[in-house]
Amino acid sequence: MIRVTIVSPNHALRVGLREMLSGHSGISVVGEAVNLESMNEEETEVALLASVSSVSLMAGKKNYAILFLTDDVDAVRSLLNSKVRAWGVLSAEATEDELAAAVLAAGEGLWVGAPGLVEGLMRFPRGESAGDDSLIEPLTAREKEVLQLMAQGLANKQIALALGISEHTVKFHLSSLYAKLGISSRTEAVRRGIELGLISL
Repeated sequence: MIRVTIVSPNHALRVGLREMLSGHSGISVVGEAVNLESMNEEETEVALLASVSSVSLMAGKKNYAILFLTDDVDAVRSLLNSKVRAWGVLSAEATEDELAAAVLAAGEGLWVGAPGLVEGLMRFPRGESAGDDSLIEPLTAREKEVLQLMAQGLANKQIALALGISEHTVKFHLSSLYAKLGISSRTEAVRRGIELGLISL
């Protein structure tokens, strides 16, 4: 059961979102809050954020995922540097089924979102990316494939199946990736890959 806290200063919006999610198995709305600061982090696995004004409150490592409901991708661009379990962005016009699917995916630690919105987040402000040039040692073609699949939320076993290699080999590529990118987790690897323009979604 994925535990969700609905975050918005708008009471009517919180009530509406609770109603939309209450009928879905696998989802339990455990609380409501006006901002992230007043939310009970211990009980929350996914913070459903319907107000982008709470972005600035994110500091330190978080053990919950954040799912934004907004069409303003620039307002949530700071997500790429936040230390949350996972994140996602959906249009404010998302359907009930889309919302529930996104909550469940985010609760499992996957990065989710409407294609157009996620694409906007991946785009660099000046239309440029650092690419492999800023790496001490460039990634191999296979390492780039592993990074791309990891960004799509695939687990090691799924990556192995997709590439026709063993799970052990996937782990080997991940170790090499981590070393070259100078990071130590999947979340950091994806964030760094986005920053360098190595990931396209």
